[in-house]
Amino acid sequence: MNPLQKTALFLSAACLFTGCNTVTSRGGKTSILISLHEQRAFLRQGNAVVSEAAISTGREGHATPAGNFHVIRKEIDHRSGLYGAFVDAGGYIVKADVDTRKDKAPAGSHYLGASMPYFVEFSPGFGLHEGNRPGYPASHGCVRLSHWNAKKFYEASKIGMPVTVRQ
Repeated sequence: MNPLQKTALFLSAACLFTGCNTVTSRGGKTSILISLHEQRAFLRQGNAVVSEAAISTGREGHATPAGNFHVIRKEIDHRSGLYGAFVDAGGYIVKADVDTRKDKAPAGSHYLGASMPYFVEFSPGFGLHEGNRPGYPASHGCVRLSHWNAKKFYEASKIGMPVTVRQ
C-alpha cells in the first residue's frame, strides 16, 4: 500500500470512529437546494447531492420564501434581531417568545435575541441555522438544521453561493 492509500485509509477509519460526515468533492459548483414540501436540504456539488438533511422551515404566517437566492452573509454565533426573550440583569427569562415589533420590554429587563448558530443568510432576515426540527414547518421563516448539519452547511457555504428554495 502506498503512502497516499494509507492516508486515505486512516482518514476513512477516523471518520468511521468519530462520526464525522465529510463533504467530498465531485466537481462542479457547490449549491444548496431546500425543498419546503419534503422538509429537506441538499448540499450539492454540480448535479450530485453530497449531503442531505432534515429541516424545519417557516410555519403558517411566517413562510420561508421560495425562489433563487445567493448566500449574502455568514455568522457563526448569530442572534435574531426580531425574536427572542426579555431577560433580567442576571440573564433569567422574564418573558419568552417575544417579537420586538410587537412586545415591549418589562421594567428592568432587556432583549436577548434567539441563538442561531452557524447562520447562513440567503435573503435579508432568512437563512439556514442550527435549531429545533420537530418534523414539520415550525420556524419564523428560517431553515433549521441539526447541530452537525448546520455546521456542515456553514463550512461548505461561500458568499455568493447559489441557494434555491422550492415548494
